[in-house]
Amino acid sequence: MSEHTVATVGELNDGDRKLVEVEGREIALFRTDGEFRAYTNWCIHQGGPACEGSVTGTSDAEFDREELETELQWCKEGEVLNCPWHGWEYDIPTGECLSKEGAKLPAHPVRVEDEEVVVSL
Repeated sequence: MSEHTVATVGELNDGDRKLVEVEGREIALFRTDGEFRAYTNWCIHQGGPACEGSVTGTSDAEFDREELETELQWCKEGEVLNCPWHGWEYDIPTGECLSKEGAKLPAHPVRVEDEEVVVSL
């Protein structure tokens, strides 16, 4: 596994992302809740540039069977990545696809050393 310095801690605030090229691959670095995460810029659906999409939230639904009513609640604001090609949604903190169980963005280990963000490939 090779290690690559891709940013300094001060370059990204919470909610920011940075696209970098490492060993011929586009890697997206995200910072959420003070934590760094790195994913290959590749959607598992059809290979689109997932990490270039908008960052939003999502709705969580609860269905009351007795009243036959659905209640929607907005959640995960700033933690949902939307692939710009077909709208597949991914949870940024985990890389998990929100609509396909067991599917995830290709992730890479990230660590901070001496204020530098290091990604392993």
